[in-house]
Amino acid sequence: MKIRQFLSLALSIGVIVLLAAAPTYAASQTSGAATAKATFAGGCFWCMEPPYDKLDGVISTISGYAGGKTKNPTYEEVSRGTTGHTEVVQVTYDPKKITYEKLLEVFWRNIDPLTPNRQFCDIGSQYRSAIFYHDENQKRLAEESKKTLSKRFKEPIVTEIVAYTEFYPAEDYHQDYYTKNPLRYKYYRYNCGRDQRLEALWGAAN
Repeated sequence: MKIRQFLSLALSIGVIVLLAAAPTYAASQTSGAATAKATFAGGCFWCMEPPYDKLDGVISTISGYAGGKTKNPTYEEVSRGTTGHTEVVQVTYDPKKITYEKLLEVFWRNIDPLTPNRQFCDIGSQYRSAIFYHDENQKRLAEESKKTLSKRFKEPIVTEIVAYTEFYPAEDYHQDYYTKNPLRYKYYRYNCGRDQRLEALWGAAN
């Protein structure tokens, strides 16, 4: 957590965060008849964008916050663990090209589902893993996938499955962080032990 906060603070020095920028992301995510949304919490949202961005059928990914009560939270507020929010990635996708089941599969294989209120080096409820379902079908599919996955591990799966309520886009400098700052991103990811833990849980192929 300290590594990531240091990188975020270093990057954001001198940058004025404009809350007015949030509608820009929201507008780009307006659902149409041909699109759907999925919202997942898997710890650091920097690390949850790449696995979805490379999927055929995924239109866009946006890092943000969900699951809490504070309106329009900032990164600093969420990172203190006082807002109730967790870091999430919201995926807009074409259901004709990719299924929600596939998105769930990618989600599970990019998180640690066995550790509560933590993902890798990031500790606190703001890094808890969760699936925020947008409708009853997503809820059913998420619960079925969790039940199936529970047969793989001896430890209980602690990932939450909860109703989606509201999503707040993260500040602009967090969006597509892995492409804007590839060296810092790789440094953080390696030092956080994310890939090492994923390999231990799921095997070498992720």
